[in-house]
Amino acid sequence: MTIKRALGATLPLLAMLSACDRSDPPSERLERAAEELVSDVENEALPAQRPDGPWAPRNDCADLPGASAFLASLKSAVDARDADALVALTAEDVKLDFGGGTGAGKLRERLAANNGAHWETLAQLMDLGCATSDDTSLTLPWYFGQTIPVDPYMGAIVTGENVSLFNAPDTDAAVLATVSWDAVERLPDDTAREGFERVAWTKPETEERVEGYISNSKLRGMIDYRLIANRRNNRWRITALIAGD
Repeated sequence: MTIKRALGATLPLLAMLSACDRSDPPSERLERAAEELVSDVENEALPAQRPDGPWAPRNDCADLPGASAFLASLKSAVDARDADALVALTAEDVKLDFGGGTGAGKLRERLAANNGAHWETLAQLMDLGCATSDDTSLTLPWYFGQTIPVDPYMGAIVTGENVSLFNAPDTDAAVLATVSWDAVERLPDDTAREGFERVAWTKPETEERVEGYISNSKLRGMIDYRLIANRRNNRWRITALIAGD
């Protein structure tokens, strides 16, 4: 059973939901029905095959009670750009920044702002895997839950396989190496052309340090946006959608 089929089946259930306990808010009844329908597609909320590379996305959350259904519901809400569905999966005290931005209402405002930039952030997160530290918490992206031997303030993850590391900020330059889902260190450089960043990468086989240029479209900061969810009262809720440190 695919996610598309499962979620498409929610429409015939709307009439049935009207007969449910009316003490529950409609959003919670709809969410509960969606979770039941996606119970057969536990691993489809995140990529099934992990690409090559030490920090490539993987799903460590499949065995957490209710996590797969939560992630499938989250992916459905993000794909549909459905603010109501996303807020239904969000804690009222969700943390949104380190300057005091909190609350599901504030999240709704941000979803509607900046031509949907927050939606794009969420869509990217859905492809970056899921990490867990215990039975009551999960984190997207997966790499954020790992110990990576690079300064997180200067570090970035190469988001792709066989990404070229050039000896100059130009796609016609010589290729020094190719990097797959590994961590690099951003380096200061006044000569870098727009669209490139100077980085240092340590070859895992030889521990040789290689400095060169990589397309910044293939880099994601190690402390860029992450989504944290916690299990409260047997239900998963987004408790943070935040960047920085």
